[in-house]
Amino acid sequence: MRAIWRLLRLLVHVAGGLWTIHVRFGSLDRAGRLAAIQAWSSRTLVLLGVELKCSGLPRPGAKLLLANHVSWLDIAAVHAVMPEARFVAKAGIKHWPLVGALVEAAGTLFIERSSKRDALRVVHQTAEALKNGDTVAVFPEGTTGPGPELLPFHANLLQAAIATETPIQPMMLRWHEPGQRFSTSARFIGDMTLLQSVWSIVSARGLGCELRILLPMESAHADRRALSEHVRELIAEELAR
Repeated sequence: MRAIWRLLRLLVHVAGGLWTIHVRFGSLDRAGRLAAIQAWSSRTLVLLGVELKCSGLPRPGAKLLLANHVSWLDIAAVHAVMPEARFVAKAGIKHWPLVGALVEAAGTLFIERSSKRDALRVVHQTAEALKNGDTVAVFPEGTTGPGPELLPFHANLLQAAIATETPIQPMMLRWHEPGQRFSTSARFIGDMTLLQSVWSIVSARGLGCELRILLPMESAHADRRALSEHVRELIAEELAR
């Protein structure tokens, strides 16, 4: 019954978010839009029974956020703290029912990961966003992982920060629940569908997310592969703590 109640409330909440996008977003300034994104994301976590704890401070101004990736809820967790973050996400998310429109409205940059040409386009698009002072968030694993162990990092999008001499800020996400240091309920991996993942989350008890923002680092003149591996090591060390 708890899971069904959470699911019904979530559907109403998503409908409210879609209404805000189509009716109110056009009349809001940037600050108003960011406030709406943050409020909606925070409320999403509350409705799902997720306790979010954040440590560390985001660097003011333009930055490239690099984080590990476990769940589709990672975006809501980050937006609850940093609503200004524009995520780079796989193009398929744009076509997810209901959620796709919400993600697109938050300024997401979509990428066809199987296309090298499209990856180059997104590198240029990301560089332009950074030059304009935006915060761009990237999951360098390219897909969701199980939690404790990181997948290999892809370094291509780091070139956007290097070319524009924009600082990089690593960020660690750890989903957990009673008895599990790394939650299995929050995982969105393998052949799991979005609906199956949503049901797993609404059925969970005591689900929590720890978001740890690490110190920013300079990217100018760096080697993107070496920088990517360094960031991966930093996040892995935080996960092991």
